[in-house]
Amino acid sequence: MEQNKILVIEDDKYISEFLKMSLTKEGYNIITAGDAAEGLFLFSSHNPDIILLDLGLPDRDGLEVLSEIRIASNVPVMVVSARGQESEKIEALDYGADDYITKPFHLGELMARIRVVERKLQNTNKSFINDVFICDYLKVNYKKRLVTIDDKVVHLTPMEYKLLLVLINDRGKVLTHNYISKKLWGYQQDSDSTSVRVFMANLRRKIEKDTAKPRFILTEVGVGYRFRDE
Repeated sequence: MEQNKILVIEDDKYISEFLKMSLTKEGYNIITAGDAAEGLFLFSSHNPDIILLDLGLPDRDGLEVLSEIRIASNVPVMVVSARGQESEKIEALDYGADDYITKPFHLGELMARIRVVERKLQNTNKSFINDVFICDYLKVNYKKRLVTIDDKVVHLTPMEYKLLLVLINDRGKVLTHNYISKKLWGYQQDSDSTSVRVFMANLRRKIEKDTAKPRFILTEVGVGYRFRDE
């Protein structure tokens, strides 16, 4: 079985070589970049399966790199950074990061998180059969724009349906209120997440059998929401 290709964008040569050596031993195909320009070039030319991205790059802020990657691709991006404040982690998630690990880190923890991302990659297409998404008793028919619970049609408003698609598309990933706002309305509501909460509550009432113990939409306290992918 061919191992995934991982692009490491990291300006610290010691960390970069450590990651390259350690992950190569685990059987991964590793390519490295020392700055943003090289990282974006390798991203476009090598089509990596996973990206490990440092935020403190010498030529550009890593968040700008993440933003450019997200315009072109949904490739999993794991931020590996010395910026450990909660607000900085949330900001990275806002920009579309799939995970965030703070330096210094243990290799075992990094490997565990990479395996989580790999499971998501492996399961990406397993839930789709002929343009129908199936997860337990929830089914979404994309061609018919039809949502059913236990084969009974659930009537969603256009915004609720769009929200459900956003959650499904990024299932397993923590989505912040700002990230969801940008996906729904095309802009970021920095000061008010009330609209997101209202739409999320309405969607939950329609697709969850027990809103107190949700099967699909989980709340990540203080951050946002996650669609359970197992």
